[in-house]
Amino acid sequence: QVQLVESGGGLVQTGGSLSLSCAASGRTLSIYVMGWFRQAPGKDREFVSAISRSSGDTLYADAVKGRFSISRDNAKNTVYLQMNSLKPEDTAVYYCALRQMGRTPSPYNYDYWGQGTQVTVSS
Repeated sequence: QVQLVESGGGLVQTGGSLSLSCAASGRTLSIYVMGWFRQAPGKDREFVSAISRSSGDTLYADAVKGRFSISRDNAKNTVYLQMNSLKPEDTAVYYCALRQMGRTPSPYNYDYWGQGTQVTVSS
C-alpha cells in the first residue's frame, strides 16, 4: 500500500515562498513519475507540475512556470515543490500523486494521492 504524505503548507504573503514536501512509504518512488496538483475552493483539481523518474524531465502548468520548481530525492523517497513569487490565486490544497505507468511527466493518469496540504497566500 502506497502512502504519500505532504507537508510544508502554510500562510504566506504575496510574493513569498513556500517549499512543499511529499514523503512516500510502501513504494520506492524512484521508478515512478510524480506530480503535484492543487484544488482551490469551488474549483476542480488542476495539474501543477510533474517530474520524471530520473529528474531529467519536468513539466509545469503555464500558471506556475518560472515560479515553481519540482525536484525529487530518490534516496529519501521524497518529492519537493519549491514555490516562489506566490500569488493569492495560488491559494489551494496541494496534493502530490504517483503515476504507475509511463516514464515522462504528464498531467494525467495518476494512481495514488496524498491527503493534501493547505497553502494560503494573503494579499
